[in-house]
Amino acid sequence: MALITRVSRLFRADVNAVLDRMEEPELLLKQATREMEEELDRDEQRAKLLALELRQIASRQGDLTQRLDNTAEELDLCFDSGNEALARALLKRRLETERFIEFLSRKHEALCSAADELKQRIDGNRSRLESMRQKTALFTTREPDDEVVEGWAEPAFVRQFVVSDEDVELALLREQQKRVQS
Repeated sequence: MALITRVSRLFRADVNAVLDRMEEPELLLKQATREMEEELDRDEQRAKLLALELRQIASRQGDLTQRLDNTAEELDLCFDSGNEALARALLKRRLETERFIEFLSRKHEALCSAADELKQRIDGNRSRLESMRQKTALFTTREPDDEVVEGWAEPAFVRQFVVSDEDVELALLREQQKRVQS
């Protein structure tokens, strides 16, 4: 049973190694970079839409505030002329406008919060994207694995430590000479 387990592990390890070699890390990094750029573009587009919506809400609030000021003047006119029916209609419109302004204020706060969170996410994604670009650049500028780079196990490296018989004889003569002189 242990033999079968060991063989299956060995087989899985070989299959994983083959799959790793089939995947091209450079292409995977470039694809990941493209996906991060697309995500960043989508987030930036959302941020622009949020900013536009915030400007529209602010403009709408300004218009409604102006309308409230006009309603106050119209109410003064209604009360001065004694027209309560018209005053009731204006009061209803004023209350509706005030409630709508409150709604817009809550929506504005929520959108500001969402815009801040989105800005933080965009900043984080920009830094991660830049890091990914740097890693991709480093990976693509590296020498390919196909080229042979002399390592510690190379014959040229090992040859420099090989001692010949002549070297041993010379060392022996030097040692004997040192001993005779002392």
